[in-house]
Amino acid sequence: MKKYQAYLIDLDGTIYAGSKRYPKARQFVERLQAAGTPFKFVTNNTTKLPVDVVRNLADNHDIHVTTDNVYTAGLATADYLDQLAGRTGERTVYVVGEIGLCQALTAKGFTVDEEHPKYVVVGLDSDVTYEKFAKAVLAIRSGSTFIGTNSDSNIPKSRGLMPGAGALVDLVRYAVQTDPIFVGKPEPIILNNSLQQMGIAAEDALMVGDNYLTDILAGIHAGVDTLLTYTGVSTPELVAQQAIQPTYTVPSLDHWDLEVGPIA
Repeated sequence: MKKYQAYLIDLDGTIYAGSKRYPKARQFVERLQAAGTPFKFVTNNTTKLPVDVVRNLADNHDIHVTTDNVYTAGLATADYLDQLAGRTGERTVYVVGEIGLCQALTAKGFTVDEEHPKYVVVGLDSDVTYEKFAKAVLAIRSGSTFIGTNSDSNIPKSRGLMPGAGALVDLVRYAVQTDPIFVGKPEPIILNNSLQQMGIAAEDALMVGDNYLTDILAGIHAGVDTLLTYTGVSTPELVAQQAIQPTYTVPSLDHWDLEVGPIA
């Protein structure tokens, strides 16, 4: 096992489970901090700002990081569109989404156009209406580029598995009969952007997560080694069925040594 120069880390199911603390995951983060190893929490959550993620980690999980340690699918979407707009010059957008996504796009100089935007971005929106969907569909049918923040079908809430961003994206996709460009995990864009920000090559990083179909596939697609922890979504039975296996698997993050890899 090589010593990795940086870590990309999922949050829910890996570092905590909703409001449930994972003390072993907190200790893993503290080991990274003590070693001076760079890391980013890479999350498909687009509804929260990085400062909100930092506050949640500190207040509810006793994990103390900065906003530099957080990269959301909302930020990744804004960065991706910023790269596209740098070539085309157009910075108009219609958004189905919440504050984390909207503010990320505003910070990159995008303005809202409800009728003829260059881009239509669909993410998680707990206040979504038929009219929002209608505007998105009409714009895409008129030529706007269709962007999906992430393809998660569900998100875990106290009430159970609620519709995720991918469910909203699929409603629009069905209406326009056009596939979106996805930015979040399992697509590589969000990891590629994270690595670029950190100045780390893909072969020198490790993606850590609990969900094979998002976290681990994102690493595979980005050419990043992967560490799957069995503390969340994926089970050994599910993983055994996959054609490409994670680079490493551990029962929990206290079974990972930064110097030697998996430990018994």
